[in-house]
Amino acid sequence: CDTDKGLLLLKEVDVSQTKTPALLDLYEYLESQGYVQADFPMKNKGGEYISAAEDGTRYMLKRWADGRECDIRKTAELLKASGNLAKLHILMRGKREHNVPLAQHLKEEYMRHNRELKKVRRFMRGVSPKGEFEFSFLKYFDGMYRWADAALTMLEESGYEGLYKECADNFCLTHGEYNYHNIMMCQQPSKNILMTTNFERFKREIQVEDLYYFLRKVLEKQGWKERLGDNMLNAYSAIKPISKEEMEYLLIRLIYPEKFWKIADSYYRSNKAWISAKSIEKINVAIRQTEEKEKFLNNIFAFHL
Repeated sequence: CDTDKGLLLLKEVDVSQTKTPALLDLYEYLESQGYVQADFPMKNKGGEYISAAEDGTRYMLKRWADGRECDIRKTAELLKASGNLAKLHILMRGKREHNVPLAQHLKEEYMRHNRELKKVRRFMRGVSPKGEFEFSFLKYFDGMYRWADAALTMLEESGYEGLYKECADNFCLTHGEYNYHNIMMCQQPSKNILMTTNFERFKREIQVEDLYYFLRKVLEKQGWKERLGDNMLNAYSAIKPISKEEMEYLLIRLIYPEKFWKIADSYYRSNKAWISAKSIEKINVAIRQTEEKEKFLNNIFAFHL
């Protein structure tokens, strides 16, 4: 909406009613701390942030800006976004006004994912006739599962428990979906402004989880370019230093074949009578990129499978 108060966005609320107060409180807190480059909600005539339609659908009016998504082909924008994330993480720490549940323990998540991968393999072995998707999955399963097993083993031997406890004790929050879709590059007189949007998936979590997610989404698109990944880590750590334990956590997260698991999980939950060409392409890309990722991890983290 182009209004006398500037650009605004009317959006359906994508967060539960129980979590909404904490989300609104987070926005208010960020603004009070001088972090003004976000899609802050606005109150309606009744002084409320949420407006409900007759059918019960809930809406929120947010401040918006004239801009575009962060361009993953422009290194300068990615580095600026990495630094912005570090600033957010410094602010989103120690905030206790609302009881935001702690994220699931990573060991539980990895064990569940590994069980699901094996379940999909058992199912596919019984499929007849097998298509291109099933052949690719079964052919490369053992190699991909080695990565999953290595991530779980390293997690059990790492300093993760200390990080997890620190996150709980210090009430650390993450954006929850920090990717180039939720980072706006806005032109203003004499300067470029970066705007962070859509905090609805925020959670109480080890904060470098956001950095892992942002790194992975960018590097999957960029062919796991070592220099780019290294520079993104440097841009973040120049503002919020990354501890040895956090670097270890980043490595463990990057080792796990997340994309392979997601594609397999999506397959298992879908109508298996027809597998789209897009799904076949996705699994082949995930398998092919593993070699690029391995080289990246070798050179940046000195990790060898």
